[in-house]
Amino acid sequence: MDKIAVLDFGGQYAHLIANRVRRLGVYSEILEGSIDAKNLSDYKGLILSGGPASVLALDSLKCDQNIFNLGIPILGICYGHQLAAAILGGEVDKGVTREYGSANVKFLERKSIFEGVDEYEPVWMSHFDQVIKAPEGFEVVAATEDCPISAMADYKRNIFCVQFHPEVTHTPCGNTILGNFVNLTNAKHEWDISSYIDNIVGEIKQKVGDKKVFLMISGGVDSTVAFLLLDKALGQDKVYGLFVDTGFMRLGEREEVEKALKELGVTNLHVYDGGKEYFEALKNVYEPEQKRKIMGNLFLDIQEKVSGKLNLNPNEWMLGQGTIYPDTIETAGTKHADKIKTHHNQVDRVKQLTKEGKVIEPLSQLYKDEVRKVGEKLGLPTVAVWRHPFPGPGLAVRVLCAEKADYPQNSADLEKKLSEVVLNYGCKVKVLPIKSVGVQGDERTYKHPAVIFGKQISWEDANKLSTQLTNRFPEINRVLLGLMPASFDELDIQKAYLTSERISLLQKADKIVMDYIKEVGIDKDIWQFPTVLIPVCVNGSTAESLVLRPVCSQEAMTANFYQMDFDNLDELVKKLSALKEIGAIFYDITNKPPGTIEWE
Repeated sequence: MDKIAVLDFGGQYAHLIANRVRRLGVYSEILEGSIDAKNLSDYKGLILSGGPASVLALDSLKCDQNIFNLGIPILGICYGHQLAAAILGGEVDKGVTREYGSANVKFLERKSIFEGVDEYEPVWMSHFDQVIKAPEGFEVVAATEDCPISAMADYKRNIFCVQFHPEVTHTPCGNTILGNFVNLTNAKHEWDISSYIDNIVGEIKQKVGDKKVFLMISGGVDSTVAFLLLDKALGQDKVYGLFVDTGFMRLGEREEVEKALKELGVTNLHVYDGGKEYFEALKNVYEPEQKRKIMGNLFLDIQEKVSGKLNLNPNEWMLGQGTIYPDTIETAGTKHADKIKTHHNQVDRVKQLTKEGKVIEPLSQLYKDEVRKVGEKLGLPTVAVWRHPFPGPGLAVRVLCAEKADYPQNSADLEKKLSEVVLNYGCKVKVLPIKSVGVQGDERTYKHPAVIFGKQISWEDANKLSTQLTNRFPEINRVLLGLMPASFDELDIQKAYLTSERISLLQKADKIVMDYIKEVGIDKDIWQFPTVLIPVCVNGSTAESLVLRPVCSQEAMTANFYQMDFDNLDELVKKLSALKEIGAIFYDITNKPPGTIEWE
């Protein structure tokens, strides 16, 4: 089978590139970025991925320079674009302005792999460094206002480099560019999801052998599809499911999950009520990474406890998980990736068990959209396939905790500078005294959200303003729109931890949100709709705040905030404001990047 290699330099989207190539019908695999060029002779083409490092650093990741002499088409993306420029005699330097999120690019030439794109196209950027001089033999193909060499090409050697990310869905012309590149390689289109299922079933049988699998199952599409694959490969007598109710589920979700799994024929399922243990373990814990690690380790503790009660010999069993690739990459599961956050199914104990060959994760190389295709192929009902993603730790990661207000050191000066920008839109701005997780330039950020308020602006202006603020001000990685109250003079933090009362409050708010979007028929337009409880108080009140975070995505690696109809939004705010414990409501208008979908 013909294949295209993606050389991995630690980029958040490296594996997504392989995903996109496979979608085009050509098999693609990830290889170490420093691989010897001699080992690449069987590949029809090479793609150099993005990465969190800077090519300007002395210890920056390099590739074998001889890859450029292989005589096969090469595409450099983001870091790969800069690396190719540096190796081939161009120049790279720090950019004057960072670009995170959508940017408008002008194509100066539209031929070869750029054939079929429009002169002006929106593209997805995530960088600070940029190429300032193209190598000899290269022509500048595209530019943005802030990045004059956004794409370049050596047509004689079929070497192409782009600063933007064609692999993400938020670059609409990206599939055209990748499709043209794949066609240029003359690789045969022989790959599809059915061949993946056949391959993975064979791999499961080989890896598990005579052992059995104890699968951690949540009822979500990932763990359910993992169960179906394991069942197909091994039979139910060799697969046992464990569903842990942490106390952080949505209202009525435990009952829904049990019913759905029963209807799928999952009879070998053990349900464990772990609510008391989880609340106790997380008592007085407020740091997000600590919360995630505690939850992940407790899942393993409970699995070991249940295994003991069932008299299961640990030497005869493997741990099964519905881990998908975004879980892996965000947890720095690849060699050069930056850790964005710890996923509960990727804590250190799991990684150690993986090294020991005691973990089976049949979906670990797939994205959510591919998992859904596998689920459909295996006969999973549509309602289960297209259910909104829900984090394994549940609402625990949507209830932010804090011990005291946390403002940037230069808070007053920062707000003054922010005000100079937002005043152009007729708005006011405040910086929240709390932090959230983001991803910028393939690196983790833990920065402050800014809230704009005082005037209803268009979604178009909101998007522009959000991008402008996060690109210009490194202290900010997320921007919110203030919905209620219309104005506020002061912000403060209420000391708050993870309690049953706060979870209960968020469960009520979450149910109002999910019921309403189904009522007005927009639930299928939204990929995921986190509702986040934050201990931020306004205007001297002790009531907490809610953040609405609806997003549109395909695979969760990139996302746009959902632009809800304002009449619908007003009605939703009215319903939520009936919760007396809520004093303010914000709407997250941050794309990914720079803000992750979840807040922690």
